[in-house]
Amino acid sequence: QVHLVESGGGLVQPGGSLRLSCAASGSIFRIYTMGWYRQAPGKQREMVATITSGGNTNYADSVKGRFTISRDNAKNTVFLQMNSLKPEDTAVYYCNCNAQIPLAISPSNYWGQGTQVTVSS
Repeated sequence: QVHLVESGGGLVQPGGSLRLSCAASGSIFRIYTMGWYRQAPGKQREMVATITSGGNTNYADSVKGRFTISRDNAKNTVFLQMNSLKPEDTAVYYCNCNAQIPLAISPSNYWGQGTQVTVSS
């Protein structure tokens, strides 16, 4: 089993910054893609940013140029630096990873519990 624990959410004013962190732990053979998703009230969960084990990144159009995803493979940790935050960025942010545990035939998707980000004056 793989456990993901997020941290770094909170309340910030428009134009401000936050940095989210997510650490994976457990019986891990290998982690492939890691990413951040978010879900606002009344809306579906959407991809924010993903990063492969080789460092290739992908961003939602709405956050390009403002958010930066990075990871520390040695520590099984992924980060999301969020700058120039807008009220529409308000959501619960979830960490996700595609990981393979020992003896498993194929990798599986795992989710964190979510961390609230609120952008408001």
